[in-house]
Amino acid sequence: HTEEELSRSTHSNPGKNLVNGIKTNPASSSPKSSLSVPMGPPVYVDLAYIPNHCSGKNTDPEFFKRVRASYYVVSGNDAANGEPSRAVLDALLEGKSQWGENLQVTLIPTHDTEVTREWYQQTHEKQQELNIMVLASSSTVVMQDESFPACKIEF
Repeated sequence: HTEEELSRSTHSNPGKNLVNGIKTNPASSSPKSSLSVPMGPPVYVDLAYIPNHCSGKNTDPEFFKRVRASYYVVSGNDAANGEPSRAVLDALLEGKSQWGENLQVTLIPTHDTEVTREWYQQTHEKQQELNIMVLASSSTVVMQDESFPACKIEF
């Protein structure tokens, strides 16, 4: 590619070669290569959606060490595909234990799954130690022919 072609392709597709907002090597197509991102300072955000429906395919303890959120949304509801992943929920505990500060974190599951219930029960003491609260919702939204659990977050 000439510089002009490269510039044009970058402007026509600004997200090209970005994985979770981080520039990657275009020659490398392996998803695992995106996990070897150079270390940098942590990023603090109010709300973070755990990528890929909380699948273990591209979220590990490093994600939680670097993306420090007050609220994490867990949206997985497909046990056959490992969503949500117990490994990712455990990675939250491992990553948060490395923060060095005990900031309040709230985990917001969008579905009541067996994986999240078991994880909650089995790691409850560790959650308390790390100042992690799991938000349970007893509210239900009813729209036309469907109903689903609801959660309201105020900032």
